Amino acid sequence: MKREQLRILLIEPPFYRLFKDTYSSGWYPLSLGYLAAMIMKKTNWNVKVYNADFVPRSEKIKISYLTSTGFDKYLNSLQDLSRPVWKEIKSIISMYKPTVVGISAKSPNFASVCILAKFSKEIDKKIIVIVGGPHPSSVGSEVLQSPDIDICVKGEGENTIIELLNAIETQKKFDDIKGIIYRKNSHVIENPPREFIKNLDSLYFPHESAPKVLIDYNQYPIQAFSYIMATRGCHYNCFFCGSHKIWSRKVRFRSPVNIVREIKGLQKKGLKLVRFIDDTFGVNRQYINDLCSTIKKYCPGLKWSCLFHVRLVDSQTISLMKEAGCCSIEIGIESGNNEILNVMRKCITIEEALSACSIIKNHGIDVYADFMVGFPQETEDTLSDTLAAMRKIQCDRFIYSIFTPYPGTEAFTYLRENGLINDTYDSSLHFHQSPANYFCINITPERFRMLVSKIEKIVDRKNRIYTMKQIFSLNTIMRGIQEQGVKNSLIRGIRLFVGK
Repeated sequence: MKREQLRILLIEPPFYRLFKDTYSSGWYPLSLGYLAAMIMKKTNWNVKVYNADFVPRSEKIKISYLTSTGFDKYLNSLQDLSRPVWKEIKSIISMYKPTVVGISAKSPNFASVCILAKFSKEIDKKIIVIVGGPHPSSVGSEVLQSPDIDICVKGEGENTIIELLNAIETQKKFDDIKGIIYRKNSHVIENPPREFIKNLDSLYFPHESAPKVLIDYNQYPIQAFSYIMATRGCHYNCFFCGSHKIWSRKVRFRSPVNIVREIKGLQKKGLKLVRFIDDTFGVNRQYINDLCSTIKKYCPGLKWSCLFHVRLVDSQTISLMKEAGCCSIEIGIESGNNEILNVMRKCITIEEALSACSIIKNHGIDVYADFMVGFPQETEDTLSDTLAAMRKIQCDRFIYSIFTPYPGTEAFTYLRENGLINDTYDSSLHFHQSPANYFCINITPERFRMLVSKIEKIVDRKNRIYTMKQIFSLNTIMRGIQEQGVKNSLIRGIRLFVGK
């Protein structure tokens, strides 16, 4: 294959933009960033990353479970392919003229993935469409039911994409490439799974290649590059989670020194706050201690946030995290009822969760409490317990979700076996703020909606108060800066006047 033909376009499909033209996922997709960095370093291919869910100067996303705001427009956007977002995507693919289009797929945005694959084939039927990410890692060959998708990548994609591109370049067969499912002579072939990457320090930092590969890089706010992963894998076994299908349940760690190198690069870009997006930050106390000590030593002044497990919370650990710059912690609680927590295999009790939040708050760190309603085994009493816990818990804001069964998870299988999901299930209709979500065995849909509306009002009230406090705090700081500026100007004027 000629060098000028070696062009791959990696795409994050639109999701939030389908609700409203000015909504945006204003961050650099880490998964595509890692892939692009590997492709740049390890192949002859020209690579670009296109976040089709991004618009400059976007407004705050407000997808309300109370009013179903935007849901009808979202559904319409999946049908009306004349919308501006679809025209933009067609234009980008046409202008770049890729040999390969790689698309990142999650279950809620898989309908968009199929539309992008269709566009690619309409523009040039020779384009090879590769799909990877959480959804194909969970459902495998089902992805290839879309006739426009050629190859499915399961699990981690960094090494797989290199082997795939080399094979395409040299026109070799795909038989020995682990971790892929593809068509061969009208048959679907599933190759053996790929081994997980043992040394995460061998991966390249996504932000370093972003200026060269990310389309509209200069339009992104600096905060778009603030996300970091310190680990891959989660050894917990929650009933509803499919994370292990991508990363496995064995946790792999980046070294603290490697993480600090990435952070220092982000600080040079002007970032003062980074966000660890691991499934669970740190996983064990020794690693947390080592990482925090390294951050404290080499990244003074850094502020950071993370997702933390209740069982890891103790005063000594939280104190060390605070000293290292941790300013907010998201805690996965989900339910206020211990029976539901046990069924979910959360490995916590609500009493432990309340205590953990109290410890974090006592150390001056903001707490974001995750709650999820509508589990299959939910009853009116368990929802009441969740409501009571939310009124009692010490936290700054809620992260609220409606239970969503993702294809390939144990929860999805359970619901299928109990008749709450059938072959007509459409994953594009179901996400954590979807008004279509209802999967309870013991509560009718009407009663469920009435009961959870009480919870949702509490969530909205709590989060509005938090937002107002943030705005008030920012305004106070800005006013202080302005007043100090005036004061300093007067002092400088007096000194000039008296000749000092």
